[in-house]
Amino acid sequence: MNRRDSLKAIGLGTLTTGLLIGVGCKPSDKAATETTPEKAAAVPGRMPEEVERENKIKAEKYFDDHEMATITVLADIIIPKDDKSGSASDAKVPEFIEFIVKDIPSHKLPMRGGLKWLDMQCLNRYGNTFIKCSSSQKTELLDQIAYPYKAKAEMAQGVAFFNRMRDLTASGFWSSEMGTKDIGYAGNAPNKWLGVPADVLKQYGMENVKV
Repeated sequence: MNRRDSLKAIGLGTLTTGLLIGVGCKPSDKAATETTPEKAAAVPGRMPEEVERENKIKAEKYFDDHEMATITVLADIIIPKDDKSGSASDAKVPEFIEFIVKDIPSHKLPMRGGLKWLDMQCLNRYGNTFIKCSSSQKTELLDQIAYPYKAKAEMAQGVAFFNRMRDLTASGFWSSEMGTKDIGYAGNAPNKWLGVPADVLKQYGMENVKV
C-alpha cells in the first residue's frame, strides 16, 4: 500500500482540533521535555499548571511494550520512510500517540480494543500476532480495513480502529519538525522593513525626498 501521497490528500484534511491539541507540547518539543514542575513558571508562553499537567501525563504509561511495538509497525506502514524524509517512527509518532491517548482519554478504549482486534484477527488467520506476521500477511489484513467504502460489514471494528490510527499518525507526523519540512511548511516569519520601494517613491515624485 503506497499511502504517503494519499495521506497528504486525505490525512491532512481529517486533522481535527482535538487531535492537534498536543502540537504545542508534542514529545519532540525540547523545551517541554526538559521542563520540570519546579521550573514551570520559567517556560515562555506556558502557565505553570499547564507544564505541570504535561509532565504528569508524560510520567504515566498507558500502552504496554507489545502495544507500542504494534503501534510503531502500523505507523510506519501508514507513513513509511522515503527518499524525502523518515518514517512515522523516525518522527516519534508512536510517542505522540501515547501522549495524545493519555491527554484525550476518549482514545484509550478504542485504541486498545483495536490493537487487540488486530491481534485476534492475525492469530485466527495466520497463527501469529500482527507484529510477528509476514509483510504480505500484514498487507492482506490491512487492505481489508484501510479503505472504508470497500470494507465488508464484519470488518467495521477494524475500519474504525484503522481510521483512528491513521488520523493520529497523520496528526503526529505532519505536526512534527520532520513532517512540516516534508510538506514544505515554513510558518510565519517576521518581515524586514526596507522602506518604501523605489518604484513607488518615483511614482509619486518623492524619490529624492529625505526624511
